[in-house]
Amino acid sequence: MTLLVAGALGFLGLAALCLSLGRHHQALWPNPPTRRRAIGLRVAGWALIALSLGAALHIDGGVFGPVHWLGSLIGADLLLVVTLSYRPRALVWMAALAVAITLGAALA
Repeated sequence: MTLLVAGALGFLGLAALCLSLGRHHQALWPNPPTRRRAIGLRVAGWALIALSLGAALHIDGGVFGPVHWLGSLIGADLLLVVTLSYRPRALVWMAALAVAITLGAALA
């Protein structure tokens, strides 16, 4: 459960950080991000990464939580790198799936 929640939140955070960059933003939308959107994506990205750490610490405690968090963050990062390299448009439905996983785990 920890890997799913922390991984999904980490994936969303890393995706927001990537989309704050002009190159990755233009892979999905025709224009580079405005300054306000880029700052908003960066703030959201770091907040989601911090939230994923909080979820891992809450579920697994202070001993194993950071270890599981780093593992899930590395897995999410690898998935994001492959997705942005080969099929950047797939990021849209993958982000929606990550939101669904996070909400489903929060309600369970």
